Amino acid sequence: MTGPMPLTLASIRQAPKAVLHDHLDGGLRPATVLELAAQCGYDQLPAHDAVALGHWFRDAADSGSLERYLETFAHTVAVMQTPEGLRRVASECAQDLAADGVVYAEVRFAPEQHLARGLTLDEVVEHTVAGFREGEQLAAEAGTPIRMVCLLTAMRHAARSLEIAELAVRWRERGVGGFDIAGAEAGFPPSRHLDAFEYMRANCAHFTIHAGEAFGLPSIHEAVAFCGCERLGHGVRITDDIFDADTGSAPRLGLVANYVRDQRIPLELCPSSNVQTGAVPSLEKHPFDLLARLRFRVTVNTDNRLMSDTTMSREMLKLVETFGYGWSDLERFTINAMKSAFIPFPDRLRIIDELIKPGYAVLLG
Repeated sequence: MTGPMPLTLASIRQAPKAVLHDHLDGGLRPATVLELAAQCGYDQLPAHDAVALGHWFRDAADSGSLERYLETFAHTVAVMQTPEGLRRVASECAQDLAADGVVYAEVRFAPEQHLARGLTLDEVVEHTVAGFREGEQLAAEAGTPIRMVCLLTAMRHAARSLEIAELAVRWRERGVGGFDIAGAEAGFPPSRHLDAFEYMRANCAHFTIHAGEAFGLPSIHEAVAFCGCERLGHGVRITDDIFDADTGSAPRLGLVANYVRDQRIPLELCPSSNVQTGAVPSLEKHPFDLLARLRFRVTVNTDNRLMSDTTMSREMLKLVETFGYGWSDLERFTINAMKSAFIPFPDRLRIIDELIKPGYAVLLG
């Protein structure tokens, strides 16, 4: 019987991982951004070699403001307007996640932002899903199999959410797992898109909602109570409804926090991104550990790998270094994510029993 493997970036890469909150347009390789920009004639990039461009994305995203953070996406979305661009980005996304040890990934993007060169919404989804399938195949050939599921996002400041919800339902047997809304939260509450969420519920379809990132408890309350979301994208501001957490006595949960915990509504937490957008002041002050200790269903996610210069393994390592987690903690967070996935129950169980548990058993020694 050997002991547990030391927790390093290299060993964490070997751990089977599941990501629920990863944005396609936030995970491009800098070199791919440059090549696609040259191919499609986009001349607005702020840097012209891959290393400098990668640094620019990270530094520009480190603003402490969600709105400023979101501005960086103009450049990635600009090079994802053609069939070739969408396919390549989706394929590389699958390969990059798989190379990092991710065995299951839900990757989201907003089709309405990819119509500038004449593609229809259905064509945008078709080429993206085709890219994911290609990436899955190449990852399997490389010995790192992954299952990719696409989530379709509507922009909360726009008025196309019902149309995108219908698109998600139309494609649900062909690679699309669910629906989401994203974008600046302040002034654009989830209830503004109630018809889209009612459409998803009427069709027994899955959806998550970006809530409680830049805006506080009312955003979470609306997402859960009015819109009926199955998961919360970020949800860090649930701590606005948790009291006496730093007094040494047992924390008290308000009605919303209690409901989210009781209902096992998963929190799609993205530690590095939350620091970048100012949702939390530092990793040390991130409520991840408080929420984990209170037994909320916490999950670890990347959000935007390019802007945060991160991977799932790096996010996990940061949590290990900050909060002292061990392999069994990382396994629990991974199983939390897999339990919460937008795929059929038998498929979730199979990935947990055949990939995640055996993979962590090796690492635990």
